[in-house]
Amino acid sequence: MSLPPPSLVTAATATDLPIRQIPGSYGFPLLGSLSDRLDYFWFQKPESFFRKRIEKYKSTVFRTNVPPSFPFFANVNPNVIALLDVKSFSHLFDMDLVDKKNVLVGDFVPDVAFTGNIRVSVYQDTTEPQHSKVKGYIMDILKRSSGIWVSELVSNLDIMWDSIEATLSKSSSAPYIFPLQQFLFTFLCKVLAGADPSRDPKIADSGYAMLDRWLALQLLPTVSIGILQPLEEIFLHSFAYPFFLVSGDYNNIYNFVKQQGKETINRGEIGFGLTQEEAIHNLIFVLGFNSFGGFSVFLPTLIDAIASNSALQEKLKNEARENGGSTLTFDSIKQMPLIQSVVYETLRMNPPVPLQYGRARTDFRLTSHDSVFDVKKGELLCGFQKLVMRDSLIFDEPDRFKPDRFTGEKGAQLLDYLYWSNGPQSASSTLSNKQCAGKEVVTLTAALIVAYLLRRYDSIIGDASSITTLQKAN
Repeated sequence: MSLPPPSLVTAATATDLPIRQIPGSYGFPLLGSLSDRLDYFWFQKPESFFRKRIEKYKSTVFRTNVPPSFPFFANVNPNVIALLDVKSFSHLFDMDLVDKKNVLVGDFVPDVAFTGNIRVSVYQDTTEPQHSKVKGYIMDILKRSSGIWVSELVSNLDIMWDSIEATLSKSSSAPYIFPLQQFLFTFLCKVLAGADPSRDPKIADSGYAMLDRWLALQLLPTVSIGILQPLEEIFLHSFAYPFFLVSGDYNNIYNFVKQQGKETINRGEIGFGLTQEEAIHNLIFVLGFNSFGGFSVFLPTLIDAIASNSALQEKLKNEARENGGSTLTFDSIKQMPLIQSVVYETLRMNPPVPLQYGRARTDFRLTSHDSVFDVKKGELLCGFQKLVMRDSLIFDEPDRFKPDRFTGEKGAQLLDYLYWSNGPQSASSTLSNKQCAGKEVVTLTAALIVAYLLRRYDSIIGDASSITTLQKAN
């Protein structure tokens, strides 16, 4: 069983709060979900969608609809109970209360063909035997790769930033999203799959783009990309996309991993009782969806936080150069508390996975800060993390980016409420919970990237998509 932090366990069993009926409504059949979908994607946008309903119902727990929905998602039920404060949200981590089967993106599950006709671990509940096998396999990969992780990170960062410098020497601005994704693809293939993209020219050149297309077709019905409305609603959010559109891309990645990652795949078969197909498709999902996809969203927001704030940059530069010794390691980065805090604060403000879901395993009573609610077995719970981690009863000035928020003793306590990884940052990922297996390595890797940049450059100016100025360190 995975429990929330002690303070939340106490709150969840409190008997002195009023029992309240869950407010909100799903509206008329079909029309209610369509109306909410248009608000979510078009008229209000996600954050405002949830904020307005908090104000309307005077509650951080309420009923609403979330996309995808009508007209062409006939087998998808958009009805959810929204959980938008840390107390209510923490119930999603209690495996005795919630079932995580097929709820990665709510009630919508992309065609299993996207994952080789195998239901990969992320869609499995902790009660399914296959879940612990695959998670153990992934945790073993991360453990075994720790010896090469930092050296591969630094060498591939060198290539990326050399390329950005070369572009800046010819132009006033250097877009870095594609170079970043190419770096991520090469780095992650090496450390997770033990596969070197340079051995396959097609993969080396376009592997990252293949993953982009594969990811996009699975997620487009549930995300907004900001194109002209109503075109986005009509063409992107109205139906699920068929796998055949990216089957060639996925088969190319599959063949590459199968040929070049044999040692890693064999460990899944021999050490964890997986079939070869199970090992390959789960490995591709963790590499492409969790790691590549997550870092592709998270790192631009982290770079923006640094490259757009010269005063913060100076403090981070001093810490990066004065602490941790001459060589960057996992241990050295732990001596840089401000850099780690900036990583945590970026994750708090802009978590790469905005929504978390769980289905009630049984009837139970759910607690928010001010009320208790009855939840029925089978109801789908939905937490929008961007608001949960701006809970004003937990975080001071919650809508402000505070770089040092997670430093010191008080900052360490706030890690109990940093939920980006499907669990508290202060908790541990285990075989019996659904917390991200790479929780620790993600934050350490991001901190290493910050330290690397501020040891390499005296000044960086840019935003979440491009760099305009780089001043190399003397």
